[in-house]
Amino acid sequence: MAEVSGASLIASSLYDLGVRVVFGIVGIPVIEVADACIARGIRFVSFRNEQSASYAATAYGYMTGKPGVCLVVGGPGVLHAIAGIGNATHNCFPLLLLAGSSESHQVYKGAFQEIDQVATLAPMTKFAGRPPSLELLPATIEKAYRVSYYGRPGPTYVDLPADYIQGKVAVDDTMKLYDAPAAPNVAACFNRIKAAAKAIREAKAPLVIIGKGAAYARAEVHVRKLIDSTGLPFLPTPMGKGVVPDSSPLNVAAARSAALKTADVVLLLGGRLNWILHYGAAPKFKLDVKIIQVDISGEEIGNNNQKGAELGLVGDIGVVAQQLTHALKGYKSAGVPATVAASRDKNMAAAEKKANTKVLPLSYQFAYKVIKDAIAKTGKDVVYVSEGANTMDVARSAFDVDHPRIRLDAGTMATMGVGIGYGIAAAVAFPNAIPVCIEGDSAFGFSSMELETATRSGLPLAVFVMNNNGVYHGIEPEAYSTNTPLPSTALGFETRYDLIAEAVGGTGIVARTPEELYDASVKALTSKGVTVVNVIIDPGAKTKLEFGWLASTKKAPKAKL
Repeated sequence: MAEVSGASLIASSLYDLGVRVVFGIVGIPVIEVADACIARGIRFVSFRNEQSASYAATAYGYMTGKPGVCLVVGGPGVLHAIAGIGNATHNCFPLLLLAGSSESHQVYKGAFQEIDQVATLAPMTKFAGRPPSLELLPATIEKAYRVSYYGRPGPTYVDLPADYIQGKVAVDDTMKLYDAPAAPNVAACFNRIKAAAKAIREAKAPLVIIGKGAAYARAEVHVRKLIDSTGLPFLPTPMGKGVVPDSSPLNVAAARSAALKTADVVLLLGGRLNWILHYGAAPKFKLDVKIIQVDISGEEIGNNNQKGAELGLVGDIGVVAQQLTHALKGYKSAGVPATVAASRDKNMAAAEKKANTKVLPLSYQFAYKVIKDAIAKTGKDVVYVSEGANTMDVARSAFDVDHPRIRLDAGTMATMGVGIGYGIAAAVAFPNAIPVCIEGDSAFGFSSMELETATRSGLPLAVFVMNNNGVYHGIEPEAYSTNTPLPSTALGFETRYDLIAEAVGGTGIVARTPEELYDASVKALTSKGVTVVNVIIDPGAKTKLEFGWLASTKKAPKAKL
């Protein structure tokens, strides 16, 4: 039997499972693991901060449907990567975190960077374990990898003691792993499908809400057939966009509030009744609304649902959509209610007016229109990434998509700092597209050094920093010349974020006018490298300081948990 190092065994195990990309940061003792992965044919994308590396791995898992793998050192490396663990948990993204740890015989002795990483991560993950022996290391990795994406996706963790990495082991056939299969597809209970179909048939104003779970499940073909055959109006959540094309006439996203208030029966596909959907409660929803929750996890059914779990459907979204299409054969919805259509037309006209109103300094809406025009001109396939409060909020409605999994944002956890890591993951996952990262200036500051990661890795990024000198909104320029202390929301006045790109080998451009922004956008979209466009926009100092999505919950009644 051949004898190999533990590092080589780890790399072979990952390769046999189908892993071809690992994100992370090396240090003793995981340098040997990363080098073994590279030697085995696995791409290692080396970051500057474990947070960004873990964020990239979570996004890669969402876009590909198999766990993103992140490799870090123990101790502080794991503590930094906990950010990705939390992000994966709340967004239900598959993530496998691997980390080095102290040698087995040094446990509890105060070893270098020693913490009990398994105990620390067990409450935050679907599985956290240390292989009982070097021989069982492949089996432990396989279990963690599989658990991460079977059922409801989430993070898992495997501890890699230094003596395992550096040790030698004789490999036999029992240690061989095979390409991980797709998760089993589960159909919903037949009687519950009948009950759900009956509720939809009897509804006066039915509505389908499409969550990012439907995008992750790759259910777009079957969800589109359901919508097309029934004529049901639909509302995508921010990352559920594209499962059904935004261009569909049945899309009521532009009249979100009116659609939610009007609906008497809601079919919720792969979404949760959390803050993004106002907990399914009045006044955003009708008080007596019936909500048909469809989720891969039975434990989710009934959460914040005023009518309980009676109409819940546990199953794979693609399979359940097929079941509902069959059960609703011959049924045709009345379509978008007149009041909702009127609200949609009014809101779209108002948005179009804002987008076409040329102002200086630039507004979000006008700047986004210029960027959209440049995208249309170049004809480039793009993956949209957005983060930041107002920057992201406006971008959610400004950029339409017709395909799923090409729009990423701060998500359920509303995590700032994900943008550049997500963009790097998108560049790896979709090599024929260019990531367009729409960044608030505050959000950009969390991970701007990862531009060096992208340039060193030869990955293209088109980064637009919406620079308003502050968090939420900025302050007026004259405030910087007085002796009055700046408010807590202030950032540096017109900080040259573009120069960060130049410092790490990319291109930086300042844009103040629509002409400058258009030219910069075309250059960024057609470049094969990293371009940062520093977009100087209106500080918005006179606007109210709040995040619109949270303001809507202030008067919500107590919800059923």
